[in-house]
Amino acid sequence: MNHPPPPRRRILSVIAAFAVLLGGVGLAPAAHAADRGVGFGTWAPLSRTGWHGSMKVGEVHTYCIHPGLPVAVGTTTDHGTTSSVNGLTAQQLVAINHLVTTYGQTDDPVQAAGVGWAVKAIVDLDTTLHSWGYSGDDLAGAIDHIMRRASPENSAAVQERALRYLAEAQAVPVPRSGGAMTLSTRADDPTRGALSVDVDAAATGTLRLDGAVFADSGSAERPDVHGGGVFEIIAAPPVADEGRPYTVRATGDFTVRSAAIRSYSTPGQQESAGPAEPTRFTLSAVDESPRPVRFSPRIATTAEIDAGTFVDEVTFSAADGIWPRREDGSFVVIRATANVYRTGSFPAESSEIPSHLTPVATLELLTDPASGAGTYTVSSPPLPGPGVYTAVWSVSRVEQDAAAAAHLPPEYLWRERFASPSQTQQLAPPPPPDMPPPAPAPTPSVSPPAAPARLAATGQDRASAASLGGAAGAILAIGVAAIIISRRRSTPRH
Repeated sequence: MNHPPPPRRRILSVIAAFAVLLGGVGLAPAAHAADRGVGFGTWAPLSRTGWHGSMKVGEVHTYCIHPGLPVAVGTTTDHGTTSSVNGLTAQQLVAINHLVTTYGQTDDPVQAAGVGWAVKAIVDLDTTLHSWGYSGDDLAGAIDHIMRRASPENSAAVQERALRYLAEAQAVPVPRSGGAMTLSTRADDPTRGALSVDVDAAATGTLRLDGAVFADSGSAERPDVHGGGVFEIIAAPPVADEGRPYTVRATGDFTVRSAAIRSYSTPGQQESAGPAEPTRFTLSAVDESPRPVRFSPRIATTAEIDAGTFVDEVTFSAADGIWPRREDGSFVVIRATANVYRTGSFPAESSEIPSHLTPVATLELLTDPASGAGTYTVSSPPLPGPGVYTAVWSVSRVEQDAAAAAHLPPEYLWRERFASPSQTQQLAPPPPPDMPPPAPAPTPSVSPPAAPARLAATGQDRASAASLGGAAGAILAIGVAAIIISRRRSTPRH
């Protein structure tokens, strides 16, 4: 039979009753007549067997949390969800809430009786064992002691349920309310990253992304998340931002079993527990820093040699059509450089620069933050002399400042081909200086030669006649000399 309530509980019942009487003054808790639920025993305040099952308040099945108090057959007050009742610990409260929520809302009397015994044992095992004359210390024995009178054919089933439910409830950990969420960005690709969720393993909820989608589903919402985890995301730059850095945000709405009960009381009679609403909480996360828009700058060049300098028109563009902007709206500044090489003849185009060549000049430019992509003109210092010159432009991530490097993929390097036709020009040697025409030789001041005297007979001129005369005279002299010698030889010597 039921024991009378202890003095402390009697005082609590009086206080509860007094609160009901004052209900007209303030906002009184809702009061309902408690009805018989499902179970076994006698539905009466006091009886030889007691009542072992649920009490129904409205549509809710509730279970007594004060073993030994009379059954609540009177008007019962709903005090709502509470985590502070009669000194019960958070572990006791979450165990009770688990049972009355998971198994207690039933029309099966065996199941309801099993829940009732397990709840009483969680609250006060000693009173539960001995309230109806059982002298042992075994819960199954105490249940059989009563059920042999209330419903002997169901005694074994009620014992099995009660022991199983008790063990299960005592293993339920006190849930952790709240948690944390963080967003991360992959270093090699800001459009990729992850959402990490740290909540109680028993928590369930829905995740939502702003500015990204979940990589495995392509959706910005992920329902039915159980416990925490790491979820890969894809965060493409928004088109409307025109290349500005962008930020991803995430929210999560979660529920977890409460370490609380829905508390009911009946003046002078039983207090009972119904299912408590889950504890609800919301988490949020935002990128630690804005995600830079990655791009691949490209260069098209046209060169010429003008007045002994190498002049290049350099046209910048973005491979994907988007030139990133800074947060203030200005365009990211990119640095490009070119080495100028000289050869003796036109070299063959190649993807590699011949190893024996060294630069004779260097070109450099920075893009305009007001315009970004566009055409820029840059000139070299005076070239060292005649030859064939070719420039090779490059854009490297390692040559950028930190603000610009963030917008380029790691290890990014773009470089022109060596000796591309648009970048190869010849500087010819200058022509020899113009020489003045030679001055005419001065005319000697001599008398004009006399007309040659010609011989009437031969038509020879005087010079020719003189020459012939000389020859004739020589012959004549030789003849005279011969005659003289001959005469001397013929004259007798004395």
